[in-house]
Amino acid sequence: MTPNTVFEVSWEVCNKVGGIYQVVKSKAEFLKKRYKQYILIGPYLPQQAQFEFQQLPTPQEFRPAFDSLAKEGIVCLYGKWLTKGEPTAILLNCQAEQIDENVVKKELWDKYKVDSLNARRDYDEPLTWSWVAGKLIEKLAPSVEGPVVVHCHEWMAGFTLLYLKDRCPQIGTVFTTHATMLGRTMCGAGRELYGALGSFDPEQMARELGIPEKFTMERACSQQCDVFTTVSQITGVEAEYLLGRKPDVLLLNGLDDNKYPTFEEASILHQKNREKIRDFLEYYFFSHYIFNMDETLNIFITGRYEFRNKGLDVFIKALGKLNQKLREEGSKKTVAAFFWIPNEVHGIKTELLEEKAVFNNIKQFVQENTSEFTRRILRNAPSIKQFTTADLLSEDFVRTVERDMVALHREGNPPLVTHNIPSEDQNDIIQGFHQAGLFNSKEDPVKVIFYPVYLTGSDGLLDLQYNDAISGCHLGVFPSYYEPWGYTPVEAMAFGVPAITTDLGGFGLFIEQHAGKGVYVLKRNKRSDDQVVEDLFQILLGYSHKDKFQRNEEKTQAKALTKLTDWATFITYYYQAHVLAEQRSRR
Repeated sequence: MTPNTVFEVSWEVCNKVGGIYQVVKSKAEFLKKRYKQYILIGPYLPQQAQFEFQQLPTPQEFRPAFDSLAKEGIVCLYGKWLTKGEPTAILLNCQAEQIDENVVKKELWDKYKVDSLNARRDYDEPLTWSWVAGKLIEKLAPSVEGPVVVHCHEWMAGFTLLYLKDRCPQIGTVFTTHATMLGRTMCGAGRELYGALGSFDPEQMARELGIPEKFTMERACSQQCDVFTTVSQITGVEAEYLLGRKPDVLLLNGLDDNKYPTFEEASILHQKNREKIRDFLEYYFFSHYIFNMDETLNIFITGRYEFRNKGLDVFIKALGKLNQKLREEGSKKTVAAFFWIPNEVHGIKTELLEEKAVFNNIKQFVQENTSEFTRRILRNAPSIKQFTTADLLSEDFVRTVERDMVALHREGNPPLVTHNIPSEDQNDIIQGFHQAGLFNSKEDPVKVIFYPVYLTGSDGLLDLQYNDAISGCHLGVFPSYYEPWGYTPVEAMAFGVPAITTDLGGFGLFIEQHAGKGVYVLKRNKRSDDQVVEDLFQILLGYSHKDKFQRNEEKTQAKALTKLTDWATFITYYYQAHVLAEQRSRR
């Protein structure tokens, strides 16, 4: 039996935190069409909700449940998520004092051995919200017809699942772990994971790493749900060892291909946004020295600041080797490597703002004189072979540009980071640049730009939204050590940008048989970092040697491969999980 109603509970409903937001949001339209009632439940966070959520009048059948919770001081906001399909969403505005957390924690310990004795605020806040979500569903369930399934994402929403386990056993439950807490934490701490599975006690390891409350919560949810799911084969293997249960269904992360440009549209976007990136590079570097912008490749990495997990360490080392090799070859190519990795910042570096202002003044002045250039060319057309600078440029124009160029000039090397960041010299990325010999000197073919803010389109420097920024690049590099799925390479490819991923990521394993053109799968499983760095360097070197025709061919291949990850196909796995949960809840 197909469930009539599906409640999907996630901390990232109308709240962009990480990749789960994209997963939940991008597939919502398909689930809305599938079920009679599809309702998302998330936290009410005003700064996020103002852009994501539109409140609507509460339906009559929901009012008793909303009113009942209101008496406890809990506000339920009914409305729609402002995304494709506009699915129904309920956001919960609740505070810790409205729930006796100690009573909840005692129940979870007594029934499921969830050890939250020393839990911190980042545990208690999701606990309150998620427990209240369980109470809401309990009150709403009698008002809906037919079978009900609740789908909870990650341990933050797992309190909902455990609340309903005893109180509403007739409700089918699905639990999805996108990345195990223990696996992510081990990798982030530099511990061996994949080669060590089965050789250590997971609970003891969680205690050593200071996450027993999250680990035991995740383990309880995976074992108590009707249907346990992960987002990839590699995370499924990890979960089987760490959480003690093999996933029933793999919920691969898809993209809604209709939301992305066609290849022709992507080509136009690339040219348009590449020019904006070139403008940025010109005022960033040309105040120090110049290079041929037509021979410049823009490559990028993006994601959370997880130095080892996201492969920042091996990427920087590979860039160092590439820089040395291109210098030895006397290459005319320049590789501009962007690190779009958010970090704490204290404003844009003053010299960059000054350089941008001067550069824009020069650009505006040149544009204002375009008609004069045209007249001079036409008047001298009969003797165009004998053209001199003086024939084209007036003395006043030359003096003005020379004056502005003097103001633009800077001594030394361009900065490695665009913003003022705490303890810059101790920053892992900056230290990595230094150790790899990447200083942005004139002689370096590889230029590095650590850009530690989110790409919003109005950051004061690049001023491009994320999708526009990646569309203006030539290659995306994502050499992750820990990546349960990996949306970023798929998103890059959806804009016709070839990408590098790894066989330690879910997407990398999925796409491995198609690797070669448009996508590269870096071998990381059971290989040393030195081997990985060498392989990544060879891929980057090979790509830097490609001509425009070869790069265009790869762009076509990259765009075509994203069809394999369309939600129109992957959404069927969600249907399977929900039907199976409904069946098991009736046993």
